[in-house]
Amino acid sequence: MYWLHTTGRAKVSHAVVVIFLEFFAWGLLTTPMLTVLHETFPQHTFLMNGLIQGVKGLLSFLSAPLIGALSDVWGRKSFLLVTVFFTCAPIPLMRISPWWYFAMISVSGVFAVTFSVIFAYVADITEEHERSTAYGLVSATFAASLVTSPAIGAYLSANYGDSLVVLVATIIAVVDIAFVLLVVPESLPDKMRLTSWGSPISWEQADPFASLRRVGKDPTVLLICVTVFLSYLPEAGQYSSFFLYLRQVIEFSPAAIAAFIAMVGILSIIAQTLLLTYFMRTIGNKNTVLLGLGFQLFQLAWYGFGSEPWMMWAAGTVAAMSSITFPAVSALVSRIAASDQQGCVQGMITGIRGLCNGLGPALYGFIFFLFNVELNELDPMTGRNKSTSQEPSEKPTIPGPPFLFGACLVLLALLVAIFIPDHHSMAVKTYTDTRKISTSNNLQSLNPLPASEEDIEPLLQDSSM
Repeated sequence: MYWLHTTGRAKVSHAVVVIFLEFFAWGLLTTPMLTVLHETFPQHTFLMNGLIQGVKGLLSFLSAPLIGALSDVWGRKSFLLVTVFFTCAPIPLMRISPWWYFAMISVSGVFAVTFSVIFAYVADITEEHERSTAYGLVSATFAASLVTSPAIGAYLSANYGDSLVVLVATIIAVVDIAFVLLVVPESLPDKMRLTSWGSPISWEQADPFASLRRVGKDPTVLLICVTVFLSYLPEAGQYSSFFLYLRQVIEFSPAAIAAFIAMVGILSIIAQTLLLTYFMRTIGNKNTVLLGLGFQLFQLAWYGFGSEPWMMWAAGTVAAMSSITFPAVSALVSRIAASDQQGCVQGMITGIRGLCNGLGPALYGFIFFLFNVELNELDPMTGRNKSTSQEPSEKPTIPGPPFLFGACLVLLALLVAIFIPDHHSMAVKTYTDTRKISTSNNLQSLNPLPASEEDIEPLLQDSSM
């Protein structure tokens, strides 16, 4: 793959630029997507959104272990190019054909695992003590990409139409793909990956359920994965419905929503850079995870009981603090996974998150339906209710039942995370056992195992979600 070769040393800044451009492009489409979604599915808009995101999440869950394992064998860059391309591929279809747009979003879940490859990329080029800061920077970049892009997209849509927004987002996506192709160097050294593209990949590496079974063999890994599932399931549901909830139930204007996103984004950047580094150094990795889960619990409970706009703004500041959870868990996982297993492990974690991306929106939609809170009667032009199931003067005790349910899940995640040990050594034992499979091919202790062996192991020897 000489055409993928670029000179220079791989840096965290390369990963930062890739993430920023990808999610900035999608952030521009926040307002147009709500409009197109409502126009395409005028009935049961929210439920159809949950179905689309559910199919995408399920495909991500099924494909992420294979993508991660292949990147361990063939390198990160080629798969970074593939994931960015297919994640951004639906963007121009929004105006060409909405039906094809939503179909492509669903299918793109097969390759929509950019974070999996990005975190493996970062793990390749950083030392263990640097990873929490590096992961925090990458996560902060995601927040930074959403600080201004929804507001810019809403402004362009209101003044020049959705077509211009889609065009700008498409151009940014093309720039991102070109950046990966022409600028981003490979992060995985040649000595750590097989040189032949014909190298076999075992079914155990591609089977996401096999990955989950391997997780169960290591109690520490199991605890981490259960924590990820319980904490990200409500986050995925919240992300799919929260903007609609603000507009219809809390009656935020489109401008207020853009300002809300910007505020949370800016505070998240501060939390994931300055505060994350401080907490990691002072209270340690595990306690930082627990602190982040505590903030998430408080945030969801406030969203669930809050009925006034000021409550949403206040809860948004807490939401920004809870954003330290993801990079903190990433650092925790990277300490458990071996250097030649980072892609496989990140792929597994991304698969769990992908499963949550499928279950979360459907779960939140079902709970809204049970409590008769309709999210499908939104006027996309004004952002006001066409009709509501509740009288304007009525103040329900629990305005946001799904958020309160999510708080209960995070409470369980917090209880599970308490039992995660501060130090982990079990994976070393399993690693030694799997080395016996082909000792004749691994006489030099400095050489890593081929991916066909490494990914049959119980997943972790260092860790990073």
